Amino acid sequence: MIETVATTPYDDQKPGTSGLRKKVPHFQQPHYAQNFIQSLFDVVERPADAALVIGGDGRFFNREVIELAIRMAAANGYGRVIVGQDGILSTPAASNLIRKRQASGGIVLSASHNPGGPDGDFGIKYNISNGGPAPEKITEATYRRTKEITEYKIVCEPAPDLSKIGETRLGDMVVEIVDPVADYAELMQALFDFPAIKAMLAGGFRMRFDAMHAVTGPYAKAIFEGLLGAPAGTVVNGTPLPDFGGGHPDPNAVYAKDLIDHLMAPDGPDFGAASDGDGDRNLIVGRGIVVSPSDSLAVLAANAHLAPGYAKGIAGIARSMPTSQAADRVAQKRGLGIYETPTGWKFFGNLLDAGKVTICGEESAGTGSDHVREKDGVWAVLLWLNILAATGKSVKDILAEHWREFGRNYYQRHDYEEVESKGANSLMDSLRDRLASMSGQRFGTLVVSEADDFSYKDPVDGSISTGQGVRIVFSGGSRIVFRLSGTGTKGATLRVYIERFEGHADLHDLPPAEALKELIETAEAVGEIRKWTGREAPDVIT
Repeated sequence: MIETVATTPYDDQKPGTSGLRKKVPHFQQPHYAQNFIQSLFDVVERPADAALVIGGDGRFFNREVIELAIRMAAANGYGRVIVGQDGILSTPAASNLIRKRQASGGIVLSASHNPGGPDGDFGIKYNISNGGPAPEKITEATYRRTKEITEYKIVCEPAPDLSKIGETRLGDMVVEIVDPVADYAELMQALFDFPAIKAMLAGGFRMRFDAMHAVTGPYAKAIFEGLLGAPAGTVVNGTPLPDFGGGHPDPNAVYAKDLIDHLMAPDGPDFGAASDGDGDRNLIVGRGIVVSPSDSLAVLAANAHLAPGYAKGIAGIARSMPTSQAADRVAQKRGLGIYETPTGWKFFGNLLDAGKVTICGEESAGTGSDHVREKDGVWAVLLWLNILAATGKSVKDILAEHWREFGRNYYQRHDYEEVESKGANSLMDSLRDRLASMSGQRFGTLVVSEADDFSYKDPVDGSISTGQGVRIVFSGGSRIVFRLSGTGTKGATLRVYIERFEGHADLHDLPPAEALKELIETAEAVGEIRKWTGREAPDVIT
């Protein structure tokens, strides 16, 4: 039996870069999640009896909203929902399922790398039929609908037991509970040389994977310790927990410090990696060296041909605008197309679908390829392992050789978290007001060659995105980028990206803070960060 429930709109359900994200208590308000889900169902295009994939990262409130979404899908005419067992489904695995099962879309319940628990963060994101995040035309239509919604539909019967694999019915709809790992693991085996990686691990190569008590635990155990034969205990923090074990599931130098410390020890493993809350980000660490996400993208693009799934080469590379230009240098030398997009994986979807690019990446620890339409943490780890197995070299040696061939782009991102929104917006407005007069200005030895507010015209569909971040480029190619992030749930996150190219091999071993010292000082002078935010230093440097 279908019930139609009267409701009233909320005025704050505008999706950000990766869906709607708020604190858990905010989502627990009466009808809050239902309003947003119904608004999605009201605006997305789908055939009659369409299939819908549903899953999440296991964070607090995950199961309750999955059960709501199942009951609402049944009331809204879906023919089948495909749900990860116990509500678990990594974001890349969800993308793969949407594509493999030709679903009309999917609902991914996650706040990615943000903290979990009863007072933590929660999120709802919609992915379209190609497996990628909904484009702006859908998120904007959804937001408009949330402001006018008056009712939602839901079946009265409870959702089936999410722990039991198999099919049941809810009204006229089939509910299919699936192993969340099986299809994804099958795809990985088609892309990478598992026998070579397995032989490397059996030959004494040691690795550690930190799942951060997030969604990739089951995937990592099945793939690294299962299919590849790594010793038990290779995967640490491998059980998904609603509060991520009290940790922050963001694979960076602050929150993955234990992993990095382990790899910095003289007797540490050869290779370390971590992934985030929903499994789409990655951290790569070699013994004695942390690989920056921008460098990782460039190395993977330059060496992808070593993996069977990319043996014929790659079509091109795409990166988000704030990501370092290291990948551009690979594209230029290899004669590949290079595309600079706004931040947000949804901007890569058209390029991937059109066959213009094969590998994409963002400085925020996300890399992926055309195998799905999301960034993919475990995929990146496996491609690194494939490269290590094929070359027999260490992570440190691979990076050193890469820099010798392409030069090194020194790079840092400075995050100022939970900044008062008014001050953050004033900082950006002040920068934009000064852009026209900035060219030619000198800051120490640095001279501004150009400055703009990044805009993007999609080369496939012609859509235009503006206001994507202020870029200040100096003679010689160094850059400072200022941008407000859309992934937080409180205040604003100011991100300042600092980059300098160094072509001389004898200068490739400088500490990044030393190599970037003048640019860091210039970022404060240009952005007036202390004035507008009251902050003396960033909260996180990556």
